[in-house]
Amino acid sequence: MERYTRRVENHTVGPVWRGGYKNEEELLRSCYRNSLKLAVENNIESMAFPNISTGVYCFPKELAAKIAVDEVSSFLLENGHNLKKIVFVCFEPVNYSIYQDLLEK
Repeated sequence: MERYTRRVENHTVGPVWRGGYKNEEELLRSCYRNSLKLAVENNIESMAFPNISTGVYCFPKELAAKIAVDEVSSFLLENGHNLKKIVFVCFEPVNYSIYQDLLEK
């Protein structure tokens, strides 16, 4: 019997950084939470996240990475029974280093 995999694409738009006074942190947190909820609702087993909002939207890289790791970790502890693999995709060495440091802790 052949095994079929289903690819589902979900896109989220992160907030533009405006100095931290426009609820940007909570908006970014909700991007991760909502994407993870959709994954569970659709029985997705793995997913990948880029560094949401850290490019042209200028969200501080360290803060964005901390939010990403915190939200994914919290969600998996509470609801992640279907999710088997989460990948943080880093397009720049600096982002890779930030995530590596956070995930080692």
